[in-house]
Amino acid sequence: MSKDNIQQAISKNLEKYFHDLGEQPASNIYDMVVLAVEKPMLEMVMSRAESNQSQAAEMLGINRNTLRKKLQHHGLI
Repeated sequence: MSKDNIQQAISKNLEKYFHDLGEQPASNIYDMVVLAVEKPMLEMVMSRAESNQSQAAEMLGINRNTLRKKLQHHGLI
């Protein structure tokens, strides 16, 4: 899946979210999207890196300590 396909999938799901909301006000959309994307991304990268946090952090382009905090936040370690 290319970057464009990922962006299209997110856009499509946000359109559905807003449609389902109807007239209700939207709130905390940023956190909702980040949390929805972050956990499966971390799971896949950790799997691909065979649970090697240093390698996973490098793949993600983030510091290893940042990765550990995110993994803990999502209950992945």
